[in-house]
Amino acid sequence: MTFHDFNFDSRLVDGLDSMGIRTPTPIQEKAIPVIMQQKDLIACAQTGTGKTATYLLPILNKIIHTEKRHLNTLIIAPTRELAQQIDQQIEGFGYFLGVSSISIYGGGDGATWDQQRKALEEGADIIIATPGRLIALLATGKIILDHLEHLVLDEADRMLDMGFYDDIVKIINYLPKQRQTVLFSATMPPKIRTLANKILNQPVEINIAIAKPAAGILQQAYVVYDEQKWALIKHVLKTYTWNSVLIFASTKENVKKLDAAFERAGLAAKAFHSDLDQQEREQILRAFKNKQINMIIGTDVLSRGIDVEGISLVINFDVPPDPEDYVHRVGRTARAETTGTAITFINEKDQRKFLSIENLIGETIEKLPLPASVGEGPVYQPQLKRKTNFRKRNSGKTFKKNNSRKS
Repeated sequence: MTFHDFNFDSRLVDGLDSMGIRTPTPIQEKAIPVIMQQKDLIACAQTGTGKTATYLLPILNKIIHTEKRHLNTLIIAPTRELAQQIDQQIEGFGYFLGVSSISIYGGGDGATWDQQRKALEEGADIIIATPGRLIALLATGKIILDHLEHLVLDEADRMLDMGFYDDIVKIINYLPKQRQTVLFSATMPPKIRTLANKILNQPVEINIAIAKPAAGILQQAYVVYDEQKWALIKHVLKTYTWNSVLIFASTKENVKKLDAAFERAGLAAKAFHSDLDQQEREQILRAFKNKQINMIIGTDVLSRGIDVEGISLVINFDVPPDPEDYVHRVGRTARAETTGTAITFINEKDQRKFLSIENLIGETIEKLPLPASVGEGPVYQPQLKRKTNFRKRNSGKTFKKNNSRKS
């Protein structure tokens, strides 16, 4: 099957051909016809499967055949980074189509607010918005969404994890009841079902490879003590062949510690966390996409907010707190049918968490032996119930002490 089989406008197909995109992914093959039939849809697909194009292409195809143009589509996304990326994809797909779009999110100055308000009032074809800023603009009473035809909720599970349920319901009250609603989620917990039942009308449901990393990802792990992690990450970066690397830590504080350790060791990396202002975060992502920097250190917010091709290595410096977050982290590599490597460092207290990850994805991940330079690590025994004070360690102090020994 090719994109020609969807009977898209020739201008849209020509644009896809010029981008080298000819064969739809499984989620695109199943979901695009449903969206083109104007049916509500709830789709569960893992990250990196092409879900953004799944809803954008049929919507763009409809917009260019609409005689009277108005604010046609509202896309709600959990983070400003994802909103910007969706906007960039619209710009890429719609280069020859004359479709207008704008991403709306918090931060910025008064000029940014005025630009976003004007776009909503005058009616860009597509608005991509984070919930908080959109509600603030709707509260002005000057935004009319009576002619809206499509509502898309992207990464709905992440939005609910971030506490946006009430905000989404509030936004829905501003929208016409007669509309098409499409909900995409990487996982399908009960709270997503509750939301879907509230806002969708007899939706078609499609599930594609729920909670499984892409086949092109080589997944590996090391079992280590916390104080061995720094030596191990230096070994991994020297040993593996990589172009771009994402390093995930479980907390903002750990991101900052790791960033400081990289700086002391003379290794080029950039930390990405919520203490940075919007301009700094955008500069980091832009430099990463343009290959001006090759490593970013971040938390799980980054795992849902970055869409960059060519990431060859993902390192989980800490095991993610939720098994589903693991899928999102490692899904940053091996995108668009490419390949990549994902390596996780498992300390003693996180062994049962990692077993939960293996149970979720339905496979056992290879545990590699530690290099001799790192030393012997703990035994992997995830079935054992470990006391919280097992082998007392202050990871912050130990990390700082070991980082002082530069190599």
